[in-house]
Amino acid sequence: MSIYPKAFIYDLDGVITDTAEFHFLAWQKIAQKLDISIDRQFNEQLKGIGRMDSLELILKLDPSLSELSNEEKENLANRKNELYLELVETIDSSNVLPGIEELLAANKEQGLKIALGSASKNALYVLDQLGLTHYFDYIVDASQVSKGKPDPETFTAAADALGIEYPACIGIEDSAAGVAAINAANMFSVGVGDAAQLSDADYLVEATSQLDFEEIVERYRHQTALKETDQ
Repeated sequence: MSIYPKAFIYDLDGVITDTAEFHFLAWQKIAQKLDISIDRQFNEQLKGIGRMDSLELILKLDPSLSELSNEEKENLANRKNELYLELVETIDSSNVLPGIEELLAANKEQGLKIALGSASKNALYVLDQLGLTHYFDYIVDASQVSKGKPDPETFTAAADALGIEYPACIGIEDSAAGVAAINAANMFSVGVGDAAQLSDADYLVEATSQLDFEEIVERYRHQTALKETDQ
């Protein structure tokens, strides 16, 4: 079988490193400032989506905040980012999730392109902190797309920049919105996490430590062959 992928596109939070807790703590402080209480269960709704969309979900918890101006919202979002960056300054290479650097190295060894497709505007900074920037051929962050996940633009923008057709790409995500974005882009989706949340993924593992390059490629090749047979 000659079918083989040409690129891997990684999400950042929850796949390469886990800064979800930092996002939660920063949003929690913003919510407290607005006399709103949010917990980790509510925070699950914020995973994989952009800063302004996250803020809107928090504001909906208090209808009296519906009249906030765009400027006030921008100020809140910017303050959240400042709080988040203060926390991110503490991370280093020890915060790379298990199995990820091995998978990146395997991508490189096989000559595949590697891109990042993140909802975070701080993606490059985080990669620098982790010491992983040299692996990546292209980085797409929230500042480069007009539509966030679950819209496929994050992933299609990465593939377009690399000059690779969408079906030849493998996307790795830990959120339902991210998996939906990969699928909408007509790419092969790898989900990392809870099967109940990521049931639409083409291939699913519980943790990054289970991400095996050969297994992912074999699953990709098998599904691609089936699709070509059905055409």
